Amino acid sequence: MDNLEPLLARQLAGFEALKKCQQLTNGASQETYRVVAQTKTGERQLALRRCPPSQQASSTVGQISLATEAQLVQLAHDADIPTPEIIYVLQDSDGLGEGFLMQWLNGETRGQRIIRSEHLASVRPMLARQCGEILARLHAIDVSAELSEQLPHVTSEGLVRETWDWYQSLKVPQPMIDFTARWLLDHLPEQSRQTLVHGDFRNGNLMVDERGVCAVLDWELAQIGDPVRDLGWLCVNSWRFGHQELAVGGFGKVEDLLTAYESVSGLNVNRDDLRFWQVFGSFWWSAATLNMAATWRTGETPSLERPVIGRRSSEAQMDCVNLIIPGEFTLPVEIEQNQGAQLPMPAELLEGVRHFLKHDIAGGDQHHFGFIAKVAANSLGIAQRELLYGADLRTAENARLRELFRDNSADDLQWQLVNLLRSNFPLDSPSLAAHLRQTVAGQLWIDQPGYSAINPVE
Repeated sequence: MDNLEPLLARQLAGFEALKKCQQLTNGASQETYRVVAQTKTGERQLALRRCPPSQQASSTVGQISLATEAQLVQLAHDADIPTPEIIYVLQDSDGLGEGFLMQWLNGETRGQRIIRSEHLASVRPMLARQCGEILARLHAIDVSAELSEQLPHVTSEGLVRETWDWYQSLKVPQPMIDFTARWLLDHLPEQSRQTLVHGDFRNGNLMVDERGVCAVLDWELAQIGDPVRDLGWLCVNSWRFGHQELAVGGFGKVEDLLTAYESVSGLNVNRDDLRFWQVFGSFWWSAATLNMAATWRTGETPSLERPVIGRRSSEAQMDCVNLIIPGEFTLPVEIEQNQGAQLPMPAELLEGVRHFLKHDIAGGDQHHFGFIAKVAANSLGIAQRELLYGADLRTAENARLRELFRDNSADDLQWQLVNLLRSNFPLDSPSLAAHLRQTVAGQLWIDQPGYSAINPVE
């Protein structure tokens, strides 16, 4: 506050006083604040996006600096892409770390509300088309040589191998991730343009109001690469929030997205390339969630939410299953928890705590406390299903693995399959796809039985 007030006095015309600086988010490396200043013409709101000095050395791999992000946001604003106007880029002498001040915009940013809110019902049918038009303009931005040097330059193959290496470094055997990496390397786009790519264009990084998309947010993963990646990422099932039938962010159809994109850009999008980037998106997210769990285990991010997010890897893996090896699978039959004259069993005790957290605690007035309580309830639900069904699922998995191999424990067999997939084991080997499909579906049923991929649309 002591450093921000003199900065605003220098940068805002008619500045009189700093009234409020409210922190809105606190991510792994960046923060967002709502700043309210009193000026001679009335109150003015700004958004401050910053990386605290203590965290500047630990930014995410592939993440650009906030100074570079500010340049991109302003460049996009000038190209008629809905973004906030940049007011000021922080300097070392300001004593506020790295970051920038930008125009404050009002709108809905939470993905689930965007697809469910009644006050956005009339605009939802337009959003896919608007996204197509915005991405066409974004990919046409002329990036200077100087700015280009500040951005990662990536290839399709490079991204697959980088993500695969990243996952392997976690030392968590997940055969479906290795299978998907092999599939991606076998289906690389034959040709691709190299343009500015947003890198995280999805429902959840868009601000929407009654007129439609009013801002594209979070540019920290921008790069120079294949523009179809942005289109594919927008269509990943994880960002549909249960509306699986509406492939574009849970609010629109692929046909509307591509028609708008192609009409503005004058270019045709290869549908196979779009599918490749959808698969890649789920592949990347399946590894990213495991990495979040790893940072929790090491104590780097001691958050109750991180281990639960780590169990969401099965969601993205199931999305990969449905995209590249679709087929039938069976799920556990729900067990009746009433144990008669027995003392309350572990699963029953977990259910009591889970119900209390979800319905009693989470119903309180404090939003953040309620959110954490829901996370805790979700964690208990996972543990409960693991107790009830985990042993049977592992036994069945072990039996299927024994059909592929010979002795050893289930964990050893899992590593054996992973190591074979990392070599030249044929992806069309008999019973391999069925085993992966069944294994991932069973794990997803424990981790998140309500996730839409467990009931794929035709």
